[in-house]
Amino acid sequence: MPATLYYSRSTASLVVHWLLIELGVPHELHELDFDRREQKSADYLKLNPAGVVPTLVMDGQVITETAAILMHLADLHPRAELAPAVATTQRAQYYRWMLFCANTLMPAYRAWFYADEVAGAENTEASQRHARQKIENAWQYVADHLESHGPYLLGAQRTAVDFLLTMLMRWSRNMPRPSDTWPVLHAHAQRMKALPSFKEVYAREGLTDWT
Repeated sequence: MPATLYYSRSTASLVVHWLLIELGVPHELHELDFDRREQKSADYLKLNPAGVVPTLVMDGQVITETAAILMHLADLHPRAELAPAVATTQRAQYYRWMLFCANTLMPAYRAWFYADEVAGAENTEASQRHARQKIENAWQYVADHLESHGPYLLGAQRTAVDFLLTMLMRWSRNMPRPSDTWPVLHAHAQRMKALPSFKEVYAREGLTDWT
């Protein structure tokens, strides 16, 4: 039975959709219309009480949280070598960067895009200013790491975390300082965007920006 991905175009579900294609996992798509707030419907909230995407239903199991889904998919397909072996030093670094993306970059982006929700309408400007600084500091940190330890986050091995990183780089495309203005981040993004699976997920979601 194929997996089912509950998604909305050009959101955090993009990277899960991308990895499903990269790994050749049979799947069906269930698109949620955010304009109609389908992600807050009673039926969907039974699957994901947070009312966000992505949600992946696989083998009767409901999995939420972007980084968790990516790690699970990578572990299910060891031949793709998108996750280091368990209990190795590389595995520890893999966890480190996954959680950096999930705990540092993603909340900062939320504060940028939904500043009024996070800090209140009267504090929108200050919230965005703080979020921008945090995001740019984070990208500088990643750039410094890639300069010394690249070309991928774990060195020579491309892993699932590079897919997540690339999606988060895309999120900055309309910000005052996009992530790919750092040359080493631009080079990383170009390598990832050259994958046939990237072109395929873009075609399936009807995206044309940041190509």
